[in-house]
Formats: sequence, C-alpha cells, structure tokens
Amino acid sequence: MVSKSGVLARAARLLRALSQSGPEGATTTELGLAARLPRPTAHRALEALQDEGFVDRDRSNGRWHLGPELFLLGSSAATRYDLAEYARPHLCALAARTGESAFFSARRGDETVCLTREDGDFPIRSFVLYEGARFPLGVTSAGLAVLAHLPEREVGTYLERNDLTRTYGSSHGSEDLIARIAETRSNGYATNPGLVVAGSWGMAAAVFDNRHRPEWALTLTGVESRFTPDRRRELGSLLLRHAHSLSKELQSRYRW
Repeated sequence: MVSKSGVLARAARLLRALSQSGPEGATTTELGLAARLPRPTAHRALEALQDEGFVDRDRSNGRWHLGPELFLLGSSAATRYDLAEYARPHLCALAARTGESAFFSARRGDETVCLTREDGDFPIRSFVLYEGARFPLGVTSAGLAVLAHLPEREVGTYLERNDLTRTYGSSHGSEDLIARIAETRSNGYATNPGLVVAGSWGMAAAVFDNRHRPEWALTLTGVESRFTPDRRRELGSLLLRHAHSLSKELQSRYRW
C-alpha cells in the first residue's frame, strides 16, 4: 500500500514535470518518464489531479496541461512569494547595461527555478534558461552561486546524495564542482563556461535572505565570445552590486 506521503510525492513530481512541458502540454507517457513513474501509475495520479482541477486534459489529443486550480492557488501565494516586482528593475538595468539576457531564479530544495527574465539588445542569445526552467544546484551559474554560499556541511551532503554526471556529464563530477565552488567563493560570483550547452555562457551572483542564506540568484547569459576575461570581471562586479542591492530590498520586505 502506498503511503500518503508517497502519493503526494508522486503528484508533486508529475506537476513539476508538467510545468516543464511548455504550452503544448505532455502525454501520460512523457510525464511518467519525467516523473520516474510507470505509465499506469502516472495515469491514475493524473486523473486524480484532474478531479481536483490541478491538471486538464485536451480531449482532442490527450495531452495534459496545468489546471485552473493551480492558477488560483498561485494567485493566493503570490502575495507572499512573488518577488518579480523587486527583481525586475534589476533585470532591466542588467540587460540594458550589458545587452545580455538577465534572469532571476529562486532556490527550491536541491534545485533552482527560473522565475523571470529580461532580454538585452544583443541579437544572439542563449536559450538554456527560460521561465520555469529547473536545474540541480551546481549545474547552471545560478545554482552554482547558491551552492557555493551554503555552509560546507550542506555542500558536502548535497554532493554525496546527487550524482550530476549521469545527466550532465563528467564535467559535473564532485571534484570539478568543488573546484568551481572554490572559484565562486573567491570571486564572489559564479561562471558557467558553456557546460550545459557548448558556447552558451552564464554568470550569476547569489541573493540572500535575512538569515544570510542564498535563496535566489541574478544571472546574465550570452554567447562565449561576449564573455572575455576582462568583460567577465566587469559583469561579475555589476552582478554583485545588483545582488547586494536586491538582497537588502528583500530583507527589508520579507522576514523569513
């Protein structure tokens, strides 16, 4: 018999997978694979979620979409968790100053989730990040910035329970991650030199809550030719200034 916590975990994995599917939605088989569930199990869980309004199914093609109840719940939660209004001026300033794409991401457990973006005027862009994109800590520059500013014991525990090489390749092994963490701590900002998609670079600075925990990050992404050593120092300094300012704003607004 599956425990209530197990049922809830399955539903949560399905909803997260569905949130990544984009406007075209996803099939039961696709969601089962993404959530690591057998297709019959995924189908039963999706039907239960549909009964509660958390998902919808397009009768014409059988694809699933997030449902109206999630919108209503999200609207209620926005009064506490919608930080975009504070981050947006910083994203606009970063994008206008650099010409690159700027992002604001939040930590959710062992992942970072991209909440919002602002594109600069440089015509060639990186599309690794987008609203709703989730990556494990240490994969993108945002996740690396967050991971590097966690206490050493938490970093060690995270590396012990997560093998990023299976999905992201040998460059995400523990030794390489530890080296990038040390570099991030030294610089204050994180750099991802095209490790997710070749030629697509990212830089990020952590944003801190009242407990000085790294709960968010500001990111700039672009093509490799735009991230020369001299410009990386300039971009890193700019990110740190905005991250410090945003941290102070959020700390004064939220008392978590």
